Amino acid sequence: MSSKKNDIKLASPKVRKFARELGANISDVKGSQRLGRVTERDVKQFIKSQVSVDQGKVVPKKYKDEYSHEEFGEIELKNLPRVKKLSGPQLVRSWTEIPHVTQHDEIDITEMEQFRTSLFDHYTGEKISVTPLAFITRAVVNALKDFPNFNCSIDPENSKVIYKKYFHVGFAVDTPHGLMVPKLRDVDQMNIKEIGDELKKVSKQCRELKIDKKEFFGGSMTISSLGGIGGTFFTPIINPPEVAILGVGKSFDRLVKIKGQIISRKILPISLSYDHRIIDGAEGARFCVHLNKSLGKDFAFKLAV
Repeated sequence: MSSKKNDIKLASPKVRKFARELGANISDVKGSQRLGRVTERDVKQFIKSQVSVDQGKVVPKKYKDEYSHEEFGEIELKNLPRVKKLSGPQLVRSWTEIPHVTQHDEIDITEMEQFRTSLFDHYTGEKISVTPLAFITRAVVNALKDFPNFNCSIDPENSKVIYKKYFHVGFAVDTPHGLMVPKLRDVDQMNIKEIGDELKKVSKQCRELKIDKKEFFGGSMTISSLGGIGGTFFTPIINPPEVAILGVGKSFDRLVKIKGQIISRKILPISLSYDHRIIDGAEGARFCVHLNKSLGKDFAFKLAV
């Protein structure tokens, strides 16, 4: 019987980092050196064994199940929904070509929620209903202004970085036809209410399939919010050619002790995925801190202007 020690792959920190950046699990790589030590060449050979070349393009190798599903019981065949059929190749491209890094954080949005729920029309006296996603979208735009690496695209063929001077934020819309990711154009020129109204308008267009195809392209960064459904942290997949995506979970109440008193605070879980080729961990952490200040205790009313 082999021990756990024998199951651990021998590899230097540099080789382990190299494997992670290429999306390879070091434990799956066969080492060619003494005692099975893994080298960068071994990692490269492993990656090559997982893909093939088709008309000049690198594609993952296709595997066929040894047994058909029918051999184990009754099944039902259905056509893959059109939207998911179209988005599938894009997701595979993202996961195989982009070295993803995901950072998780929690933001205290108590003050933001108090402000959001207190909004009303000064002329009619009626309450103004604005979704938390509108505030999050505005906070993301403010962060993009301070961290331009999040608002860029990589041109690997020409070794160039394309920095965008516009702020078009994508957001995931759950529809009966599948997940769609339209863009809100020029969000930096909108106030909170305008952002909220535009979110509702574009979401309706997606559900009714009345949105133009071009509106799914040309984004700065995407927000994927599961707040209306549930859950906390997850790993959102980057929507290329963008280099980052923010995942938002469902806010929850937490009891904390402040100045000797136990009080309830509203907490928002976030998950930030970014392309490690252009954004490093330190910058990713700073981006999260920026969002924390925009939506947290330092929440400023000017965010709503």
